[in-house]
Amino acid sequence: MREQFPDLGIDVPEIAPAELKRRLDDGEGLTLLDTRPAADVEAWQIIHPTLTTVNVPFSAFVGSDGAPVQTVPDRVPAAEPLVVSCAKGISSRYVAEFLAGKGRDVLVLERGMEGWAGLNEARELTPNVVQFHRPSSGCLAYLLVDGDEAAVVDPLRTFAEEYETAARDRGARLRYAIDTHVHADHVSGVREVAAATDAEPIYPIGAADRGLAFKATLVADGDRLPLGERTIEALGLPGHTTEMTGYRFDDVLLTGDSVFLDAVARPDLEDPSRAEAAADRLWETIQRLTDLGENPIVAPGHAGPTTEPTEDGTYGLRLETLRAQLEAFAEPRAAFVERITTGLPPRPQNDERIIAVNLGRASVDPEEAFELELGPNNCAVEA
Repeated sequence: MREQFPDLGIDVPEIAPAELKRRLDDGEGLTLLDTRPAADVEAWQIIHPTLTTVNVPFSAFVGSDGAPVQTVPDRVPAAEPLVVSCAKGISSRYVAEFLAGKGRDVLVLERGMEGWAGLNEARELTPNVVQFHRPSSGCLAYLLVDGDEAAVVDPLRTFAEEYETAARDRGARLRYAIDTHVHADHVSGVREVAAATDAEPIYPIGAADRGLAFKATLVADGDRLPLGERTIEALGLPGHTTEMTGYRFDDVLLTGDSVFLDAVARPDLEDPSRAEAAADRLWETIQRLTDLGENPIVAPGHAGPTTEPTEDGTYGLRLETLRAQLEAFAEPRAAFVERITTGLPPRPQNDERIIAVNLGRASVDPEEAFELELGPNNCAVEA
């Protein structure tokens, strides 16, 4: 595809997604020039408190004759260094070369938004729990470790090898690969992890009712899985889906897609015709969390683009703190149901296909799996 753009013969340095994220997290203010069509940028873009994004489509840099335009388009920001990005790092490289030829200090984001989607960060939530964060979608996965045994919860297929490596680095082997529910926004890595490590695949028992088509150990509310000298306890948290199940381990409560740190899960992805009933069940789930009588660290299944991490970069809050700041905990049932079923965002991209893959009723190769889940997450309703 590079051939469709003029070759300007100018070397422009790349910036890796991890380096961009590090600089942003360190508080450096950067400006990103996104050269994708406006609709694509509106739907999905890199969001960070210290990043300013300006959209100037690559077509503004090419004349009607296919040659480079003579001057820099007016909307190009003056900030330097200027990070240039697109979908795959192709049109953005041409634009970066063009701007460099005009004397601008520019960097091109390696592989564009696809490169950004390939970033997966790992941080310790507690000494026994590692949190994995995919900034492009906010997906959160977890490695639970006790002694020489480990479990991964909500693994993504794209990063399946990373969880095994993380466990091995901690002197542990993966005993379980667990999903909290049948995901609609990303391709699960449970089967890939299990096949590579002999980990036991674990799904909520309700996944069978949704058509789970492969062998897995099914757990119900209250079931316990031994891990080292501790246990992982299943906690039914229906609402987002009928089978949604959280897991308690040590001082951490993995809530999956039920409550997030600044939002709640949407209730319509499994069956839009029963969204109100699902919302009602989610309200009951939230009340159950209220009645736990404990104060664990709530570790959700997603972080939104504006969710603030803690000082160490992880996403987790004590339950009492979350109850105090999340409206849903104090909201009357009827008001809650009406609010979270009204004005819902677009469904996750390719959700029906992703659900079929995650149930084992369709198959995709690694490249298609990665492509299917590109885009915004859209699994949450603002609190």
